[in-house]
Amino acid sequence: MRTRKFKKNKINVITLGCSKNLYDSEVLMGQLKANKIAVEHQSEKDDSNIVVVNTCGFIDNAKEESVNTILEQIRRKENGEIEKLFVTGCLSERYKPDLEKEMPNVDEFFGTRDLPRLLKSLGADYKHELVGERLTTTPTHYAYLKISEGCDRKCSFCAIPLMRGGHKTTPIEDLVLEAEKLAVKGVKELILIAQDLTYYGLDLYKERKLAELMTKLSEVEGIEWIRIHYAFPTAFPVDVLEVIKNNPKICTYLDIPLQHVSDNLLKSMRRGTTMKKTMDLIKKFRENVPGITIRTSLIVGYPGETEKEFQELLDFVQHSKFDRLGVFTYSHEENTHAYNLEDDVPQDVKHQRAEDVMDLQSSISYDMNQERVGKTYKVLFDRKEGDFFIGRTEFDSPDVDNEVIVNAKEFYVRIGDFANIKITKADHYDLYGEVVS
Repeated sequence: MRTRKFKKNKINVITLGCSKNLYDSEVLMGQLKANKIAVEHQSEKDDSNIVVVNTCGFIDNAKEESVNTILEQIRRKENGEIEKLFVTGCLSERYKPDLEKEMPNVDEFFGTRDLPRLLKSLGADYKHELVGERLTTTPTHYAYLKISEGCDRKCSFCAIPLMRGGHKTTPIEDLVLEAEKLAVKGVKELILIAQDLTYYGLDLYKERKLAELMTKLSEVEGIEWIRIHYAFPTAFPVDVLEVIKNNPKICTYLDIPLQHVSDNLLKSMRRGTTMKKTMDLIKKFRENVPGITIRTSLIVGYPGETEKEFQELLDFVQHSKFDRLGVFTYSHEENTHAYNLEDDVPQDVKHQRAEDVMDLQSSISYDMNQERVGKTYKVLFDRKEGDFFIGRTEFDSPDVDNEVIVNAKEFYVRIGDFANIKITKADHYDLYGEVVS
């Protein structure tokens, strides 16, 4: 088919996977903009002649989505709708030789640490002086802040170190500068992300520095909420709890992926903890920070997970009553330690176990939300959908947690602003409320 003629290069960046990938895309786009190259994120306009797909290679479903997205862009290139196609990110880092062989119509593949080379192929120079400069894609009032790259943990099931490399701390002063620049643009909420937040500082400062970083970021004028994601449970730094408790800008919220509770599976997973230590840690969180919201993620169907061990997990969820919870079905990943084990839990059993956990969590969430009815919360409003304003309390992160819904026919709030909302009704995952002065 005849190729379309484009007057000038315009790049469309497509991002798949987690918020850390989104952050990387934002940095890429910031560099392109500084090079005066037109760039958009996941544009629907069909006016870009170059596409960059930032892939995810975390688990089977994510890999499949990445492959399908690349194939769709290959089809568009073959039809003359775009001129060039580049692939970057985790999938490309992990499977580059295979992808090059199977997808020769992709112009070039890049890994997770190849930003300067990718920019060169896009006709741009990597500008080292652009500390903290990026083209954010989130609503203007919140942004993700990646505080480190890579991971030094040896969890048996996880391929992230294969794709992201070892842990590398970003200096505190660089992160504070980035936060200041975000605040100037109107950002009020920072969501701290990394493969492992609690490891922050060990490589660079020879001690854990997450608590100090949180304190320094809270001093940035304009930042009102700071939220922490992806805290590893083993050797959790207790000083972080003190900051959460005593600093009003730190959300009373903690995302800590526990993965499982069975001693046998925790040992096989190489998590460095036990059921008792895990339960003691949760107790410590709640004693040290009254009212803390705990989000966790679990894995079901890990090799060797019997009905007895799954029941232990269900009992743990019932006992612990997490405020927020997500579940992954185990994915058998090449070159991980667990790949040497037999993937012996059938797929249908994995899915049923995931459903059982989420059914239990739905009931827990419903009961917890009923306790919020009649109470008033500070809510940050993200968007308007139809006749409703949609916002979040400090206990909820974007896209994954509860939302607060306010009838726009009866009340008015400004998107990106805070408002006091009295909760009048609640269901399993949403709260409904009205504006109060």
